[in-house]
Amino acid sequence: MVKLGTATKKEAKKTEQDNAPDVDAMTKTGAEIVIQSLIDQGVDTIFGYPGGAVLPIYDELFKQNDIKHVLVRHEQAAAHAAEGYARSTGKVGCFIVTSGPGATNAVTGLTDAMLDSIPVVCISGQVPTFLIGNDAFQEADTTGITRPCTKHNYLADDPEKLADIMHEAFHVARTGRPGPVVIDIPKDVQFASGTYKTPEAKRYRVYQPQVDPDQAAIAQAVELLATAKKPIFYVGGGVINAGADAAALLTEFVRMTGYPITNTLMGLGAYPASDKQFLGMLGMHGTVEANHAMHQCDVMVCIGARFDDRVTGRVDAFSPNSTKIHIDIDPSSINKNVRVDLPIVADAKRAIEEMMKRWKAKKCKPDSKALDAWWAQIEGWRAKKCLSYENSDSVIKPQYALERLRDLTKDIDDVYITTEVGQHQMWAAQFLPFEKPNRWMTSGGLGTMGYGFPAAIGVQMAHPDALVVDVAGEASIQMNIQELATAIQYDLPVKIFILNNQWMGMVRQWQELLHGERYSHSYSEALPDFVKLAESYGGIGLRATTPAELDDVIKKMITTDKVTIVDVLVDPKENCFPMIPSGAAHNEMILSASADAIDDKGKKLV
Repeated sequence: MVKLGTATKKEAKKTEQDNAPDVDAMTKTGAEIVIQSLIDQGVDTIFGYPGGAVLPIYDELFKQNDIKHVLVRHEQAAAHAAEGYARSTGKVGCFIVTSGPGATNAVTGLTDAMLDSIPVVCISGQVPTFLIGNDAFQEADTTGITRPCTKHNYLADDPEKLADIMHEAFHVARTGRPGPVVIDIPKDVQFASGTYKTPEAKRYRVYQPQVDPDQAAIAQAVELLATAKKPIFYVGGGVINAGADAAALLTEFVRMTGYPITNTLMGLGAYPASDKQFLGMLGMHGTVEANHAMHQCDVMVCIGARFDDRVTGRVDAFSPNSTKIHIDIDPSSINKNVRVDLPIVADAKRAIEEMMKRWKAKKCKPDSKALDAWWAQIEGWRAKKCLSYENSDSVIKPQYALERLRDLTKDIDDVYITTEVGQHQMWAAQFLPFEKPNRWMTSGGLGTMGYGFPAAIGVQMAHPDALVVDVAGEASIQMNIQELATAIQYDLPVKIFILNNQWMGMVRQWQELLHGERYSHSYSEALPDFVKLAESYGGIGLRATTPAELDDVIKKMITTDKVTIVDVLVDPKENCFPMIPSGAAHNEMILSASADAIDDKGKKLV
């Protein structure tokens, strides 16, 4: 027996290491690389619809147990379900679609995620590389079509680069201002072999957004805040995207200052709705106190919002006398719609942290006399009770239905609300209070009818024991009503709370107020029996036709163990107020008759 010397032992050890499988570089098929990448990125749920161009990926899904796949009935629903999952968890939502119509059906959901800054990754199949450009069966220029509606997209035509693309896509989707990313994978690449690399092996040099604020700008912002006479915080969905810690820090800082705060539609939940400093939602259907305070403030701190037209109204009359501070991680959003005086490019959480540190270090205190006068003015606007409405004993008012939903669910720990788009969406924003972030899922920037139900499916998959309610209209719910089959297949007890007024309510309201009551094609001449429709899919259907029936129906809804439609027949003539007409300024609001009948001191006028 020959005894190995030291050098020989080292050589033997090196040979053994060389022959060992490299955990960071393994040969796999493209389809295997896709699935392994998803697993390594922490994906536990993916939504999708199979087709010829993604069958290799679906074959690999069949062979594993780490990722749950949810079969939707339409690719648009897959995108919205991924959005709901992402918005309620703070994680990246994922979905798979096939080539051609599969990818084009996903465009609405991708655009929705783009405008609302929702991190999703879409894996789309593509025809084989040698057929691209030949008008092959189910071929579409997916990367070209989705370029305007995604944060980034890839045509993954090389299996050796596929793992890096997969990991980079997740990095891009979740980093900076979140958004949708598409990975278009030709079918032959899914069959071909390539080298797999773990996420740790990927270095992200190409996309490193600025997250830390400039300290001089922070100092200037704090100085402006400390000397303000009529300050206001204006907060959007960017704070929610920055994580639960960001919302907690914001709450602490706002309470420290004693200043008023308002949220955008997407920002609801970033600050507790029950707090006395909260003025309610801002914008077209926001409260009088929020809009008037914005109009008359002298220092505005905008955090994680983008001054969209539904908030600003007439731009040249928007908050005309204020010094505007804008904190946003997306530099392209700053000075895009409204010129600001102090731009700060940073992650919302880090910016709030730094402002708090400086506020404490400088021992800042607000001008108490000026602040008291400012709050007295705000309380005068509050006394208008702009959300008041004339209730009825005979017909269900939509506002009353949402108040009862609010009161009968307030003691339930985990409640998530999604909405479709229209009057019911605005009433939900006005009458359903949110104390925590990630509990409110709605389509803000794109205003997508059909968003709420599939989004609720995504939320319910992420939170199986929670109460998930989609507040809907009878028109919007029909946009993706086929997802009842998805909810039944996966035992998802999503509740669909329809405010049924038989009209496209917001369209009718605008036609009444702005188009001489010419109701052009906004009335639903034919509607399904929603109770029977729910039952036909295997779900539960309930109906409330009078205020007296409402509580019992809501209580039954809460306790059902299957997807449930509640058809609430509401006053078809009710309008959503307050309302800033298109092209008007914040101080040019239309109020309900009930609000007009209350004076500045909150006393009822006779």
